[in-house]
Amino acid sequence: MPSDSRERSNLVIVYHRQPYEEVEVDGKIEYHENKSPNGIVPTLKSFFGRFDKGAWVAWKNSDDPAHPDFERVVEISDAYGTYNVSRLPLTPEQVTSFYHVTSKEAFWPILHGFKERYNYDPVDWSTFREVNWAFAEAAAAEAAEGAVVWVHDYNLWLVPGYLRTLRPDVKISFFHHTPFPGADIFNVLPWRKEILESLLACDVVGFHIPRYVNNFVSAARSLLEVDTQKREKVKPELNNQTSALSEQSVVTELAYEGRTVRLAASPVGVDVEYIENLAKSEETATKLAEIRENQGDRRLILSVGRTDYTKGGIEQLESYERLLENHPELRDKIQLMHVSVAANANMTAYQQIQEDLESMAGRINGRFGSFEWQPLVLISRPVPFKELVAYYRAADVAWITPLADGMNLVCKEYCASRTDGDGVLVLSEFAGAAVEIATAVPTNPFSYKSMDSALLHALAMDEDERRGRMKVARDLVKKQDVRFWAEDQMRALDLGSDEMANASEPA
Repeated sequence: MPSDSRERSNLVIVYHRQPYEEVEVDGKIEYHENKSPNGIVPTLKSFFGRFDKGAWVAWKNSDDPAHPDFERVVEISDAYGTYNVSRLPLTPEQVTSFYHVTSKEAFWPILHGFKERYNYDPVDWSTFREVNWAFAEAAAAEAAEGAVVWVHDYNLWLVPGYLRTLRPDVKISFFHHTPFPGADIFNVLPWRKEILESLLACDVVGFHIPRYVNNFVSAARSLLEVDTQKREKVKPELNNQTSALSEQSVVTELAYEGRTVRLAASPVGVDVEYIENLAKSEETATKLAEIRENQGDRRLILSVGRTDYTKGGIEQLESYERLLENHPELRDKIQLMHVSVAANANMTAYQQIQEDLESMAGRINGRFGSFEWQPLVLISRPVPFKELVAYYRAADVAWITPLADGMNLVCKEYCASRTDGDGVLVLSEFAGAAVEIATAVPTNPFSYKSMDSALLHALAMDEDERRGRMKVARDLVKKQDVRFWAEDQMRALDLGSDEMANASEPA
């Protein structure tokens, strides 16, 4: 245990992002609330108020980690309480190696099932270990005896194993924010056994949906002596039979080396209350009226995502081009607004995809457009969320068709925004959210016929059916919101609301 006199934390959250935005005001750094409404950061911070003391571990760029030009640990007081933030100084080279290369070029394609895009050669595994060890050390230094340490996402895969060695007394929960593939794909990674052994050092490992849980179990069984202790029937709200990702039963407990590891399927949701308030605001009403005036009688199809090969943007534009070619009656009657934003300004891996999207958009508008009508609007800049909510309200159809997606929050934002009860969601079977939102129009983005017919069906749907589907979808999105997700993860640690309230009381 560390020897300094700082008060230890009952809850330590380990996440690569800092829980605030650093803003320079009059030459001084101020810590402001994150502006992202649906990032999980505000929800995670909300748990600090339920514990006696909280801490957050993140990284911060530093040219000289041995002598960083910032305090390693700062105390933050905001609407969520008072908590420590432990900032790990990482060099730009470490960040590039650990995050942009290892995590994005090696792990990301495997997690999403794109073996052909996997790039092993540039990976510096020793740097990945080094950075994960630094996160584990920082968490160990912040944690009180018996504390809960909640680790987030695949770029911190090795933290649980290191932390268990450093602090066998703590409870460790890990949440996986991406898909988890089956053994035949996961085992492409040369470091597969080391990763799995680390995750099995947890008390709880959480995933979005039952399929990812079962895939994790299959990978663990392929390499390690693990026993299934408990398997349960999948809850109805996670078992949409039209999804390619549905499961009938899910493993909920494993035994490994004398330890019990709980497995939890908890889909991340959105802040429905916040979105609904935005959707009902005067500012949104003004923007909505402006959009509708510009659209006239044309139907608006909206697609929002990142510029990433997993998101299926190229396949979607190909489908839209076929639709305009095969159905001339739709020309000048519809418009597609395709928002595709680069995931990270520091990465060049997706430059070719962006160029292809721009080339296709130009071809579609050149082939079918006129002075009066532009069939496709391609937007490559981030759209402010308040503005996006107005477009959600205006869109007749939300067309969300990733080839692979751990969850997909855009489709949930769309449903939450539709306080008017109208609108149609077309959703890929390969988005995690598809196992929840049973009334979305399902589509298979690997099938020309499925993609084209799903959009036609959505455009032709009558009002009664639209409203009936949207009501069911909205009820589900409201129930399984972002707070539901976080509570579900805590319950898996035997720390539901009552227990957390008790945890904040002095002994």
